[in-house]
Amino acid sequence: MVVRQWQYGTGVVLVVLLVWLAMPWPAQAGAAMHGPDYLLVGVATAEPTPHRACTAQMLAGPRQQVRVPAPPAGWSGEPQALDVFNVFAGEVQVRHGDREICGDMHDARTRDSRFRAGVGLVAVPPAGSHEPFLVSWQTPLKDRWVPTLRLGAPSPVQQNDTARLLVRAACIAVALALALSALMAYLTTRDRSFLVYIAGTGVLVLWQAILGGLSGYPEPWLPVGTRGAWWLLALTAASQAMVLPALWWLNGGDRLWPKSRLLQQMVLCALLGVAALVPWLRWDQLGWVAQGLQVTYLAGCGVSLLMGIGARWRGDRWALAGLAALAPMLVLIGADACAAEWLLEYRVEALQLAITWLLMMAAYALNLRLGRLRQQRDEMRQLAETDGLTGLPNRRAGLRELGHHLERVDRERGPMVIGFLDIDLFKDINDRHGHEVGDQVLVAVARALRAAVRSQDQVVRMGGEEFLLLMPGMPREAAAARLDRLRQRITEACQALQVPGLEVTASIGLAQWRPGEDDLAALLRRADHAMYVAKRAGRNRVFDGEELDPPAPA
Repeated sequence: MVVRQWQYGTGVVLVVLLVWLAMPWPAQAGAAMHGPDYLLVGVATAEPTPHRACTAQMLAGPRQQVRVPAPPAGWSGEPQALDVFNVFAGEVQVRHGDREICGDMHDARTRDSRFRAGVGLVAVPPAGSHEPFLVSWQTPLKDRWVPTLRLGAPSPVQQNDTARLLVRAACIAVALALALSALMAYLTTRDRSFLVYIAGTGVLVLWQAILGGLSGYPEPWLPVGTRGAWWLLALTAASQAMVLPALWWLNGGDRLWPKSRLLQQMVLCALLGVAALVPWLRWDQLGWVAQGLQVTYLAGCGVSLLMGIGARWRGDRWALAGLAALAPMLVLIGADACAAEWLLEYRVEALQLAITWLLMMAAYALNLRLGRLRQQRDEMRQLAETDGLTGLPNRRAGLRELGHHLERVDRERGPMVIGFLDIDLFKDINDRHGHEVGDQVLVAVARALRAAVRSQDQVVRMGGEEFLLLMPGMPREAAAARLDRLRQRITEACQALQVPGLEVTASIGLAQWRPGEDDLAALLRRADHAMYVAKRAGRNRVFDGEELDPPAPA
């Protein structure tokens, strides 16, 4: 009855879903017009192109201005596009003739929609005109962090601008994907290192959003406003608080200098303190903070490099990940010292790619660490559940497996037989031949049992000279015959040891699982009792616990 109700309910749900999909669902009246071979969505608009006039308040404060002159022969009369990017705070003004635009990198609504990673303007100067473009921006906090201006035909300039946006967005997307992967790993392992990684990745995502202007695209989702410089510096300090300890750890600092944990915590707290202090500083104080953070960054990278080289020299192969993570940053430091033009033009993208690479290397190192922890856990579990002498599962592992077999047998209604084996007069073997020979006997017995059972059977060393055989799915009569052959193989395997005077036999008790009557303890008691009956009957035999009398010896 329950199955029929479920089937009926499923059919009703499918019918309702098909009807719902077949119904016409216009988004809005007049918002969609359907033709036979196309779909037109949206409505006509009377809204003008977004444009914001420049005001004196926008252009207040320390600013720099440049004139982009016309070619010696004057403008060609074709459209000219000028894109201004790598401006991290404040308004950008672009003007040509009577055309003027003011845009903020942290609010895409203020910019020409044809430019997504910068503030741009498209103008059509008259042929032969020499009137220049005028561009002004807020004075940068650091000397070489200057804006880049790209002039050319609208199509290639806009394509370059779009490519920048794609790189910036892709770096943030990769960071978010790595954070999500770390969250899944934490939920699986409960290792707090992944939480630290997630927190650091979150800070770096915010820093990248401020650095590349994505905090304002397509609309502002961070309350940056006119305080872009403060946001950038505060997040730079917080990012260094995450990046520098990560570089130190990746390059083997913790392994070479275990007592450095206190120093790391001091650096972390100092940088976080700077991040918390930045919002309260005046504009003229921000430059000093920017220079100080640059010195801290250079020193941290230098020390991490030396530590990574030292760790690698000592054979620490894990330091390779740290040196690989540091490599792009060293390239950027060298290019900045040489005032490389490509870095001036692609500084934002280069920084984001370097940070994304660092996050990937840190994720790689965390996964290696997770792999080592799992390997150690598996090794410890194997040691805890394996008999060190014979390599067989020990009593604890064997009883757990027996419990699993019994649950499966109850579900599948199949037979389940166990055999309890004890080596006869094992104490006499130790006393006459020594414990070393006794160990050889145990190993030989274990090897013989393991070689003679089926793949689905299991052999367990219960302790001392006692072994347990699990034979799921085997009928009782077949199990009795199988155990009798095993008894004979044990004698043959120990004869192969060629110890003079050594004769080894075994007594085995057999018990079959009784569904609804037995539990695990009762099954083991019956097998153990059957084994002792076999010993009292003269040893070297198999006794079926279901029988009243033991069989005659073979």
